[in-house]
Amino acid sequence: MNQDKPRTDPRILRTRQLLKDAFVDLMQEMEIEKISVNRIAERATINRVTFYLHYRDIPDMLEKMADEMIEDIRHALSRESLDPNAGEENDSSVLVRLLEHIAEHAKFYKVVLGSKRTSVFTERLLKMLSGIVKESVENRNGTYLSKAGIQKDIAIWHGSAALIGTIAAWLRNDMPYTPQFLAQQFILLMVHPVKE
Repeated sequence: MNQDKPRTDPRILRTRQLLKDAFVDLMQEMEIEKISVNRIAERATINRVTFYLHYRDIPDMLEKMADEMIEDIRHALSRESLDPNAGEENDSSVLVRLLEHIAEHAKFYKVVLGSKRTSVFTERLLKMLSGIVKESVENRNGTYLSKAGIQKDIAIWHGSAALIGTIAAWLRNDMPYTPQFLAQQFILLMVHPVKE
């Protein structure tokens, strides 16, 4: 049995989930500036002291929630090993798993990506997506980019911003497409850019 990472007490995990759920619920109802530790604790049905056992303050809670978000996404993306020679199938598989994870936690992502006041989530997700897009650009589009005179870093900025924008719009529109269909469409746009 792998003992690299100590197991967290299930009661701690349950309390943190209650706090996270309470925060997300409150974000749906009011501006972040109006959310207080008291409101979060009350909504989570815990006392204020318990909040401070887990977080220093609300900004600390946001930072830790953003860290957990990235860790959850990494876990979702690493469920199966990927064949580095699979090309578009790999890109599609990674994107499908990402979108399935986001769909499974749609309430959370809709709130945190939709709020301009919680940029820590968008910034962390954008950084992670940039890594995914960078790998795709380096593996597949090198020849096309050089022929077209497009700088690799600009292609990565464009691809990651387009992906996060697409995900946010998909969530705002109540996910009208399956993760698989959306992934296929996005891959088509990235591999075969629209030309007039």
